[in-house]
Amino acid sequence: MTTIITQNQPFATFDLGLASALISLGYKLLDLDKSNPRKAQFLFIPEDSLEEAVESYWSDHLEVNPRNYFDNIKMLKNRIYTN
Repeated sequence: MTTIITQNQPFATFDLGLASALISLGYKLLDLDKSNPRKAQFLFIPEDSLEEAVESYWSDHLEVNPRNYFDNIKMLKNRIYTN
């Protein structure tokens, strides 16, 4: 899977696991788009190394602190399900 990230627009994903992994690596969540009532979209500030991190996630080569990853999943779920 090839991911193309441009510097002039946020990187967007609907994948909770990917979003949690990126936050665990220190990437900044720009916004959470909940305009679709069925799913939330996570928007990240584009950075040069973000594309490599996304590719590492999808190729199953990304390493993150498991406890931090789990805590970030809980945090994102809280943000999804609160007003």
